[in-house]
Amino acid sequence: MPITSPKISWFFCNTKVETQDVADALSAAGIDALAIHGDLEQYQRTDVLVRFANKSCSVLVATDVAARGLDIKELEMVVNYDIPQDEETYTHRIGRTGRAGKEGLAITLFTDHQAFAMGNYRNTTRRFDDINKLNKVEDVTLTPPNVTIVLEGGKKDKMRPGDILGALTGEAGIEGKYIGKIDIYDRQSYVAIERSMVKKAYSYLKNGKIKGRTFPVWLFSEKNSGTGDKKKKVKAPRKQY
Repeated sequence: MPITSPKISWFFCNTKVETQDVADALSAAGIDALAIHGDLEQYQRTDVLVRFANKSCSVLVATDVAARGLDIKELEMVVNYDIPQDEETYTHRIGRTGRAGKEGLAITLFTDHQAFAMGNYRNTTRRFDDINKLNKVEDVTLTPPNVTIVLEGGKKDKMRPGDILGALTGEAGIEGKYIGKIDIYDRQSYVAIERSMVKKAYSYLKNGKIKGRTFPVWLFSEKNSGTGDKKKKVKAPRKQY
C-alpha cells in the first residue's frame, strides 16, 4: 500500500467513550484530532463540526449515531477503528469517501481475534493486509491547512459572509484564495484562514472594523479541542493487526 497523507480523515468507533480516547491518543501522537459524541453540548458539537468541515482539523472521531446527518465534502480517508456492526453500516461509513469521481481510501483495523468476523466483509475488491507487512512511517504528524478565527458577532448582528470576506480581501489586503469556508451563526461567525495568513487576518479582524463595528475575535488552535476545558487522561490505543 502506498504511503498517503490525507488532509482530513474520519475515524469511526462503536462507543462514545472510545471516540474521546482515540482522539486524545491521536492528539498526543501529533495528529490534530477532535471527537464528536453524545456527551457534547450543542455549542461544542458546532465548534467541532465547523473546524472539521473547514479543514482546520485533520481528523474527526465519531460514532455512527453522532455521524448521522453529517455530510463532509472531499473526505479523503475513512478509518474503521472498530469493526462495524453489519454490512449496511460498513457500506455507509466507507461511502463517505471517494465521492463524485474523486479518489478515497477506506481502512478497517482488526485484531487476530476479530479475523473471523471480518470474513463477512471479504470480497474481490477489498484488500486484506497484515499490519506488520505494511510500510512503517516514523514521527507522523498531520497539521491541518487552515486555522479557524471566531468573531463574536453573527446573524443577530446582521453579519453576512460577504461582509467578512470583503473586509479581509479589501482593507486587510488578503487574497481570496487564502480564505476558506465562512459559517455564520446567531451570535458567532467562523472563518477558515490558510495557515500562512492567520496572523495578518487575525490582526485586522481584531483591530479593524466590519459593518462599521469592531467585534471580539479569538483563534481556535490545535489545543482548543471544542470539548470543554476538562481533558480526559490519554490512553494508548490498543494494538491493531
